Amino acid sequence: MNRRNFLTLLGAAPVFAGASGMARGQGILLQPRDLAVSARATWESWKSGYLQPDGRVVDRLQSNASHSEGQGYGMVLATEFGDHEAFRRMLDWTEMNLAVRADGLLAWRYLPEAPDQVPDRNNASDGDLFFAWALLRASRKFSENDYLTRATRIATTLAEKCILPSPADTGELLFLPAVHGFVHEGSMVINPSYLMPLAMRELAAATGVSALAVAAQHGEALTMRLALDGLVPDWISVTRDGISAAEGFSPNAGYEAMRVPLFLVWSGHGSHPAVQQMMRVYERTVGPGLPVPTLIEPASGVVLEASDDPGYRALAGLISCAGRVGRVGADMPAFDHAQPYYPATLQMFVMIAANEVSPECVPV
Repeated sequence: MNRRNFLTLLGAAPVFAGASGMARGQGILLQPRDLAVSARATWESWKSGYLQPDGRVVDRLQSNASHSEGQGYGMVLATEFGDHEAFRRMLDWTEMNLAVRADGLLAWRYLPEAPDQVPDRNNASDGDLFFAWALLRASRKFSENDYLTRATRIATTLAEKCILPSPADTGELLFLPAVHGFVHEGSMVINPSYLMPLAMRELAAATGVSALAVAAQHGEALTMRLALDGLVPDWISVTRDGISAAEGFSPNAGYEAMRVPLFLVWSGHGSHPAVQQMMRVYERTVGPGLPVPTLIEPASGVVLEASDDPGYRALAGLISCAGRVGRVGADMPAFDHAQPYYPATLQMFVMIAANEVSPECVPV
């Protein structure tokens, strides 16, 4: 890679970079070869827990369903680890089972036990975004021009169908959650966690679909306004009169909104108010032996649910480190594929984000 040695972040035990270029984990000096083995073991552990031989990424807590989001997430990980074979399996399965729309976007969910395994042809724009981003990065990593062609088609369709002017008449472009179901008379329902600014900007630069970069900029401004009053919630409604809770959707900062500060840090915005707000909650609530908040009332910061899954603790470690200037080292547990798919995948993203943009947040 053309980045700081990723291996120092992905050991089976937490490690941190030493001045000599080696790493130390639990008091033991690890040589580069040891780190290579442990990094590969982490990726293999993720695959063994959530990736089927046919290339389907499985969320066992969701009736063993698969989603376009999960396929895109897995393909980003495979590219990061240079695993072209796993990437190809996930791509082939996705194209065969979810690419059922005429516009090139993906159906959002696959239900293995249902008579109609893809009962809803609507897309999920975050799944399409990560799928296209994975294809873009893979086109460079594996020198496959066809991947970029496919990514460009998706980016173009997302811009045409899922990026629309805000009804608040602010001149901003909003990133819709899907083609259908989220635009109403004078209002739009938005999920702020569907925005991944880094992915949107990289795709815009590579494909020429500039609307993605504009929507990323406007989305960062929108989450900044939201963070002035507390945590960014899972869902919001944008109307001519401003922003309010979205009827019928979660008003809390929960399992979806926790991606907002992660994606902002990954995009190089550790000082963004949304990161700062989440950092303050984690610093107040996270400690040894305490579960990590997973559902929070945005304005008050009252914790409604918490979890012991390692992925959520790793996320808290990254946000607490990247959100405060001068802090070195993050409290992140070892990876464990016994945890559910979602926190496990967030944990993998945390490690990649730390490697790419926050090297000071190496696990300790």
